[in-house]
Amino acid sequence: MTESTDTPAAAAAEKTPTENGTTETPPEETPEKATEEKEKETPPPKEMRAVVLTGFGGLKTVKILKKPEPTPAEGEVVIRVKACGLNFQDLIVRQGAIDSPPKTPFILGFECAGEVEQVGEGVTNFKVGDQVVALPEYRAWAELVAVPAQYVYALPSGMSALDAVAITTNYVVAYLLLFEMANLTPGKSLLVHSAGGGVGQAVAQLAKTVDDVTVFGVCSKSKHEALKANNNNIDHLLERGSDYTSEVRKICPDGVDIVLDCLCGEECNRGYSLLKSMGRYILYGSSNIVTGETKSFFSAARAWWQVDKVSPIKLFDENKSLAGLNLRHLLFQHGRADYVRRAVDRVFTLWGEGKVKPLVDSTWALEDVGEAMQKMHDRKNIGKLVLDPSLEPKPKPATPAKGKSGKEKKPAKESSEDKKEKETKEEEKKPAENGEKNESKDKEKESS
Repeated sequence: MTESTDTPAAAAAEKTPTENGTTETPPEETPEKATEEKEKETPPPKEMRAVVLTGFGGLKTVKILKKPEPTPAEGEVVIRVKACGLNFQDLIVRQGAIDSPPKTPFILGFECAGEVEQVGEGVTNFKVGDQVVALPEYRAWAELVAVPAQYVYALPSGMSALDAVAITTNYVVAYLLLFEMANLTPGKSLLVHSAGGGVGQAVAQLAKTVDDVTVFGVCSKSKHEALKANNNNIDHLLERGSDYTSEVRKICPDGVDIVLDCLCGEECNRGYSLLKSMGRYILYGSSNIVTGETKSFFSAARAWWQVDKVSPIKLFDENKSLAGLNLRHLLFQHGRADYVRRAVDRVFTLWGEGKVKPLVDSTWALEDVGEAMQKMHDRKNIGKLVLDPSLEPKPKPATPAKGKSGKEKKPAKESSEDKKEKETKEEEKKPAENGEKNESKDKEKESS
């Protein structure tokens, strides 16, 4: 019979002698301790700043938070962002008035420019260090963003990140409106709403690359002087909210060839009524649904109700056309990325030839995005609003000091010594005042 040499399943741990001669058993390593040691060894993920929408609503729902840095998936590039474009669509997203919004929280923004920092598998048309602009579906307002390469465009030589975000979305929309949809040719006339905004200025500049084109621009009266002083390409400035249709008829009795509307609502009916035969009305926005800081179902319903329902028979009888352009749907729902890329290339060529020059209203730090949004909401911007992650935020105004309860501190109470001094001074004043009163009474008696 042979002796078994198998070790027991739970062998006794080796004992080690101690200074006093006794022996102790080392502690057994548990799975919990092993995972703790691994967590200590692996460094925490790198983080970045990002503009995050925490819930649909007002400006308080927009916060600057730390988020993990993205890594490129297959077909993506990671961009170190130098500038972000602010568009009216971002205000509509914040309110939750856009179709099929993602669940909150998520990173805002549809436009950014910067430098390629990482390249994912399968990407052959970009490399690390390339200067690019991108049109992602959300997530653009951050220090880093991962974007599918089909929505990324190389910048021409000499174009800065600031110019890139001031040009790409606005001028691509304007180019598609004028040359792909409205068929702008010499001698035509057009009317554009929000003429002082980014797209409005892009439309005016691009329209003037065609000979003998008359441009009517509708915007707030407060913007007229600034637009006139800034190499204005608009032939006739009209006041928003006025009876501008009558003003147009005085200059062009037959109406205009093209109406570009980003407002919707009752402006649709006015725009259609201004079209001459063979004219074309194009809707490319619905900013009239944004009335307050938060979403208004009444404003949305009113904007829909105010639009006349035009029959195709009416279009046939009047020789007019209706059209629409939604760049976000064109890119992300209709799969026309190549079509948009051709428009981007054409716009960049026009910029290189000096035929277009973007107008930047102002540049803001990420932390000041709320102020930038409010400025756009109030229609006070002339040109593009840009966010720059490298900028320091504006200093906040000083607020009164608060106590532990959160209420403003009250003035310190008087000490007992101060109270005594006040009382003694008041007592000293009383005899003198009484004496003056008695003297005045005696004089009155003598005079009587």
